[in-house]
Amino acid sequence: MDKESKIILASSSPRRAEILSRLGLEFEVVPSAADERPFVNESPGDYIIRIARAKAVEVARRSLQGLVIAADTIVVLDTKMLGKPRDEEEARKMLKSLAGRWHAVMTGVALYDVTTKKEVVDFEKTLVRFASLSESEITWYLKTGEHKDKAGAYGIQGSAGLFVEEIAGNYHNVVGLPVPLVYRLAKRLGYNFTAMK
Repeated sequence: MDKESKIILASSSPRRAEILSRLGLEFEVVPSAADERPFVNESPGDYIIRIARAKAVEVARRSLQGLVIAADTIVVLDTKMLGKPRDEEEARKMLKSLAGRWHAVMTGVALYDVTTKKEVVDFEKTLVRFASLSESEITWYLKTGEHKDKAGAYGIQGSAGLFVEEIAGNYHNVVGLPVPLVYRLAKRLGYNFTAMK
């Protein structure tokens, strides 16, 4: 099998694309149309693995060759999953609930080799502690618009970095793509990113 074949990022996330670009990898972006609705009583770990795999498989079916990389990120506070806020009001509630507390950021990652039809799936978990936030700070942050299309209504790589007091785990996982995990999974499928540059 030709390990020089292309990489396909099954995501429309500009953050994930930027992370892969910074690794010096060439890739094609093919957003997934997979259904991301959670099942009733589905655990966070089961959910992100199922969705990441669904994204990878859906894009792989439309591809002739290559390594498909898919991911899904959620924020978990206690046992509650926080996805992307539907509107500003929901984003405000999310930020209020995260203020002054630790929470988990979990990203499911699925890699699918279109040629061999082999796949590997796993997830990464990072703990994040937010500072206490005043109403005016939350309002200011919402005005930046960064909360849109982000799990937990914040992006650590942007203005929300002002409020992140501490993290335990992989930083890139909080952004949306845990690169050490992606690297390990790719090697299991026979792809070595250090040899592809």
